[in-house]
Amino acid sequence: MSLGTFMGLLDVTVVNVALPTMATHFHETFTNLQWVLNIYTLVLAVSLLIVSKLGDMYGRKKLFLASIILFVIASAVNGMAPNLMILNIGRAVQAVGGAGMNSLAMALVASNFSGKKRGLALGILGSVIGISTASGPLIGGYLVGQFGWSAIFYVNVPVGIITVLLTAIYVNETPSYGAKQRVDFAGMALSAFTLFSLIYGLIQKEAHTSWAWTNMGVAGWLIAAVIGLIAFILVEQRVTDPMVDLSMFQSRHFVGTIIVALGLGVAMYSFNAFLTVLMQNYIGYTALQTGVRQLTISIWSLILGPITGMLGARFSKRKMIGYSLLLGAIGFILMMNAMTTHLSFGQMWPAMILMGITNGMVNPLLNTAGMEGVAPQTIGMASGLINVFRQIGTTVGVVGLGLIQDHRYEQYLSTHLSKIANLPAKAATALQKALVDAGPFAGHGIAFSKRMSQAPFAHEFQTTVLNAYANSMRGITLTAAVVFVIGAGAAFFLMRDANDSGDLN
Repeated sequence: MSLGTFMGLLDVTVVNVALPTMATHFHETFTNLQWVLNIYTLVLAVSLLIVSKLGDMYGRKKLFLASIILFVIASAVNGMAPNLMILNIGRAVQAVGGAGMNSLAMALVASNFSGKKRGLALGILGSVIGISTASGPLIGGYLVGQFGWSAIFYVNVPVGIITVLLTAIYVNETPSYGAKQRVDFAGMALSAFTLFSLIYGLIQKEAHTSWAWTNMGVAGWLIAAVIGLIAFILVEQRVTDPMVDLSMFQSRHFVGTIIVALGLGVAMYSFNAFLTVLMQNYIGYTALQTGVRQLTISIWSLILGPITGMLGARFSKRKMIGYSLLLGAIGFILMMNAMTTHLSFGQMWPAMILMGITNGMVNPLLNTAGMEGVAPQTIGMASGLINVFRQIGTTVGVVGLGLIQDHRYEQYLSTHLSKIANLPAKAATALQKALVDAGPFAGHGIAFSKRMSQAPFAHEFQTTVLNAYANSMRGITLTAAVVFVIGAGAAFFLMRDANDSGDLN
């Protein structure tokens, strides 16, 4: 189960470091290549609930094995892709397999283990979830550097085959709880439509930062998502065998769990993207050097996962989750204070350790807590919902934190560029437009280009750009800290422990 989860989540981030090599190989722009990332995120989110439901109905082991096989075949096709269109199609198919691997792995672990062993097993799986997303740059950087971009896909083939064999031999099948039920095609279609509209609308906003939220290219999709959600709720209330048992959302404990999952995605997993750009584009580390330093965060998932399983059996899970999130909030505050024009890894690692401890504690505990009080026939759906909210949180975080970064970056430039000595007003206006259009990620490349470095105002201009970027990162880290505090509140006041009068509602 851990191998399947690791592969499925690793492919969300492992492609990032391969994009420059892919751009050269396919003779494509980075804008076009962005869909290699986006299509996986989009289809993964859309498929999670559908695959979870089918697993609950017809047997989770069957669907898990089918998902791995699909994932492996798609990975092989991606490695051989002759053009970008085939690669994008392969990534979409791969995401369907990844959705089954992610959601059904947790459900299978929960149904194959009981008592204290379940907590330990879910803790180990939670550690894998935490480390898989964070280790993408390290593994991707090594594979691309040593073997080329196709290696990030080919590596899934032998690992996938091993996973199929281990699953077939050692994993027990779950009952086909819904074999005699009708498939809720309307619910599946509406859930897919709602999640597609939401994620695609956010992706559009991320790709076109200059668009207002009222632009129909963004607002149209988000309105469609709201309409789809309303229609989905109405349908699920009326059908005999609904895709999602809406009574799950009457449980304060489960609502608290998915709020924490959402917050973890918004603050923790989306921040990985900004941290990678910071370390590569501004500090100057290679992809591999960046990945090695990011082990400061990801290694804690490996260390703490099994430990949290044992601790969760003895102490209050909700309190451990809440206090861990507050620890992560302190980490983000430390990171905010470290953001200067002369930032180095030596200033960052204390904050990164606290973030890593939070990730290593919360993920495993969240999985275990989320499965408590859930009927055996809906464990797969509960797992799917936790994964969906974690995935939505990541997408919302990338877009939301990106908008905060853009705003603070542009605001700082508009205030300080005009104050640079020897920089004519027209030149300041033109440079500001170039920097804003290129975005914070590309600002360092513009400021330290050969042409700009020879200008009489070069040093002051470069310092201003660095300060603008540091200011934008302070906005991101402060927001992430606030999100973690809100998540801690949800853990403390909404979640329940299994021994709280035996009631998790």
